Amino acid sequence: MNKPLFKREKYLKRIRSFYHDTAMIKVITGVRRCGKSSIMHMIADELKQNAVPNENIIFIDLDSRGFRQIKKPDQLDDLIKKYDDIDGIKYLFIDEIQNVNEFEEIINSYRNDGNYSIFITGSNSYLLSSELTTKLTGRYIEFEMMPLSFEEYVRMKEFYNKPINANITKELDSYLLEGGLPQTIFYDDFEAKRIYVNNVVKEIFEKDVKRRVKIKNVSVFEKIQAYMINNYGTPTSITNIIAELKKDNIIIKRETLHRYIQILLDAKILYKCRRFDLKTKKSINSEEKYYLSDPSFWFVTDPNNTINYGPALENLVYIYAKSKNYSISVGKIGQLECDFILRNNWSKSYSYIQVAMTIMESKKTEEREYAPYSKIRDNYPKYLLTRDDILQQRDGIIHANIPEFMLENKDF
Repeated sequence: MNKPLFKREKYLKRIRSFYHDTAMIKVITGVRRCGKSSIMHMIADELKQNAVPNENIIFIDLDSRGFRQIKKPDQLDDLIKKYDDIDGIKYLFIDEIQNVNEFEEIINSYRNDGNYSIFITGSNSYLLSSELTTKLTGRYIEFEMMPLSFEEYVRMKEFYNKPINANITKELDSYLLEGGLPQTIFYDDFEAKRIYVNNVVKEIFEKDVKRRVKIKNVSVFEKIQAYMINNYGTPTSITNIIAELKKDNIIIKRETLHRYIQILLDAKILYKCRRFDLKTKKSINSEEKYYLSDPSFWFVTDPNNTINYGPALENLVYIYAKSKNYSISVGKIGQLECDFILRNNWSKSYSYIQVAMTIMESKKTEEREYAPYSKIRDNYPKYLLTRDDILQQRDGIIHANIPEFMLENKDF
């Protein structure tokens, strides 16, 4: 790597305990260009800093010119076994592993040797496929990465001496427009950032979708992709989508639509957020919400650069919570809805989140945002997150403005 790397500590912290684990394959997933390759270089750097010899660190980028000819499992085997005679644990990093057909058995054979600590990344649509889960069940751990969350976006700009708006709320707006794909930090021109993001979306389709999945009608798929991106943060059901598409004279079977949405989920362009009924304590399978893995994806399909703060701020909080490894659902309380219920996967505790651009618009707006909390009887923390309000205290609810809350890297 030519430039110093901005450390993404929240992910490194999760992986560190497994650096020297030869029993488990470390699978790093995330939307294309979110920083998976860079995190492997960061891990390699930390190993070197902790006295692991350079020759014990093996880095194979199967998209690079030197390794592009490696397509078959035997070729990969021949490449790796050259390192067998090195003493001690070998740390094997393989980027774009899906370029090798039927790689699973080769990777597992080196895991069985007990002399290799293995890290792999690749196309999500393949890495999450049944081949991987069937052949390597119980032998791998997935570490999911997101694009930069807002606080990472600001810290990375600081790290590379990029200009930051003194008004942190305005900086938040810049993030909502530019997104969190790390490479965009290095483009000073906004139009260049937009061109780059548009190219990433095309690359996802060409490499992560088209090569792996048979799509009979590409134009219909692209319209569904645009529809799902344009309607992020909105309660959505298969029935409603079919009805909306029919208005544009697009007729599609339910199973085909479901498959197309699953393709977008597998490529990690979208994340599904299920609804949870707080009264019955059961998931509601209809009218889920979908959020974008990166806010910039919306502006690829709607380039007017006008921020719709309702879904945009919800998406921002979703990305932040996802990057901190919370389980996330939308809460239904009778006729009311709580934007997010977060479950801490370590402590098993919960927290509730309401997100609004402002509650200062009117008393009616304020009451609407607080209303769901009057129905929740437990004592888990309750948050109201706004863009730039005068903070208030009410009924033990924690009111915070999003930019400051995130820059302090607070947990819920």
